[in-house]
Amino acid sequence: MTRTISFHESLLDTHLVVDARTPLEFEEDHIPGAINVPLLTNEERVEIGTLYKQTGPLEARRRGLELTAHRFPAMVEKIATAAAGRTILVYCWRGGLRSKTITAILDLTGFDAVQLVGGYKGFRTMVTEYFESFHPPAPLVVLHGMTGVGKTTFLLQLAEAGHSVIDLEGLACHRGSAFGSLGLSQDLSQKRFETLLWDAFRKLPTDRPILLEGESKRIGRINLPGNLYDVMRESVKVWCNATVETRVERLIEEYGLPEYRQGMSEALERIRKKLGGDKFEEISGYLERWELTPFMEGLIRHYYDKLYYKTREWTEDAIVSLEDFTAGRRELEEFLDARQWRLVN
Repeated sequence: MTRTISFHESLLDTHLVVDARTPLEFEEDHIPGAINVPLLTNEERVEIGTLYKQTGPLEARRRGLELTAHRFPAMVEKIATAAAGRTILVYCWRGGLRSKTITAILDLTGFDAVQLVGGYKGFRTMVTEYFESFHPPAPLVVLHGMTGVGKTTFLLQLAEAGHSVIDLEGLACHRGSAFGSLGLSQDLSQKRFETLLWDAFRKLPTDRPILLEGESKRIGRINLPGNLYDVMRESVKVWCNATVETRVERLIEEYGLPEYRQGMSEALERIRKKLGGDKFEEISGYLERWELTPFMEGLIRHYYDKLYYKTREWTEDAIVSLEDFTAGRRELEEFLDARQWRLVN
């Protein structure tokens, strides 16, 4: 009889996780660390589903066996190689026939394999519930500041220094602004983002604060899940500042690439109304002539600074200057230390 097991996050660290669903299902989202060993192709799943509805389960199962039996040896070999002696955890959409079939074949050929109860659907429900009533594993410290101060760069440097960091924009593959998609492809699904975010939180230690950047409810076309946004609003807030000159330099460094030129023009067109006709023409002219300093300064003064943080309903718990990232890190660490939070080991 096929052995089954209910999901627990510790399984991800001890088992080889095998996703028996189709490549399309796997691409949309999958359990962290899983490898895709599909029992059926995308097209075959449609065929079997249609046959099931038209003639019933018996004919569908017979056709499924006809389509897949010749693949079993190669599937077992692929899984065994990846497992490298670990117990194998197999799942499909909801713990049905696909994962049961592969688990049974592995068991018959002498491998230690278990089927996941509830499959991906059960895992997905767990992730959704995790964010619906989100309780972070450690206190959140949210970094805010005007566009161009370098919050993302600062966060990544803090991560390299050993701090606990969640890079929301990195996970969402978008910088969260009108120009935020330049050089990036936000082709992941909402489900995939939520799984990646859940996995990022679960891996963090619980004995130090979690640093992340203040965001709106949407990052490009991706939404912050559950009540995460509300929790961030109630968390410790650090205001990061830098001069306009420094912000211009950093925006040029990040966006001022010739290959971004067309994308910058298209993004500028999308904010034409917010800039107003005369100001749009002026800033557009800078871009056309590739005069990046006045172009970036124009965006800062006439778009970003008027749109973001124009009014704040909250008072920051600390102010950190990011004119120099190293000095900014010392300021932040002094603030965190004063709150008697343990920092890095």
